[in-house]
Amino acid sequence: MKSKKDIKREYKEREKQAGVFQVKNTENGKVLLGSSLNLDGPLNAHKFMLTVGSHRNKVLQQEWNEYGPDAFVFEILEVVKVKDDPNFNLSDELTLLEQIWLEELQPFGEHGYNASTNIRQA
Repeated sequence: MKSKKDIKREYKEREKQAGVFQVKNTENGKVLLGSSLNLDGPLNAHKFMLTVGSHRNKVLQQEWNEYGPDAFVFEILEVVKVKDDPNFNLSDELTLLEQIWLEELQPFGEHGYNASTNIRQA
């Protein structure tokens, strides 16, 4: 049996994944597109804020309340592939992925919950 200390240490040592994610309303197809250098954090934060009714995106919160949690999926769309290259820049690679997914999904207006193309979160 692992101790709490071991579990915490393993969690901290785990490789953090950078990438692009979405919160998708399966009833109307609208998406909130986001990205992060550590994907675990924002996905959990969005779910938590929606659950407690305090999400900063009012339209998303309204539709969450209207359709219910079962109408939403939280998905990682793509993870940055880390290259073993001295010139590799995680942040630049993530910016590239953001542009690709913004272009692909156009998560604005009737298609989504995003208000701007700045989708990076801590």
